[in-house]
Parts: sequence; C-alpha cells; structure tokens
Amino acid sequence: MSNDQQSLGSVKRFGTRYGKTVKQRLATIEEKARQTYKCPYCRYEKVNRQATGIWHCEKCDRTFTGKAYTVHEDITEDEEEPDEAET
Repeated sequence: MSNDQQSLGSVKRFGTRYGKTVKQRLATIEEKARQTYKCPYCRYEKVNRQATGIWHCEKCDRTFTGKAYTVHEDITEDEEEPDEAET
C-alpha cells in the first residue's frame, strides 16, 4: 500500500476505483463536513452536521441552516471585517 492511499482516510473504501484526484477531493469535503464548528449564536465549538445544510449546536440546542459541508464561508485574513477605528 502506498503512502498516498494511507492519507486518504475514509475514501480508502473505494479502493482502486474512481482515480486519485477525485478521491482526494472527496476526502477533503468529508473531512470538512465531520469537523465541529463554532456556533453563530453561542460562539462555542459544538456544532455538528445533521444533514445536508442542517447544523445543530449541542451547547445551546439550536438547529439552523448553513452551507452543505460547512457552517459558513471561511474568512481569510484578507477578508476580515475592518476595525471601526480605521473609519
């Protein structure tokens, strides 16, 4: 077994089918979907995916919608909200 096959995680179940690139993309998506995210209401990292686009916070017991595989778009350092002092 090669090192590439070991790093694919849950998509090893497909074996030699579908190709390396497709399996790498799927592994990335599944990894993001299984992470816990920060709740937009209580700000604790207790949000888990229930179904496609449906998320549930274990701390504040709220269920809400979001993106299919993540709660929200990732904010990069360049896209952060500007400080009020700068305006």
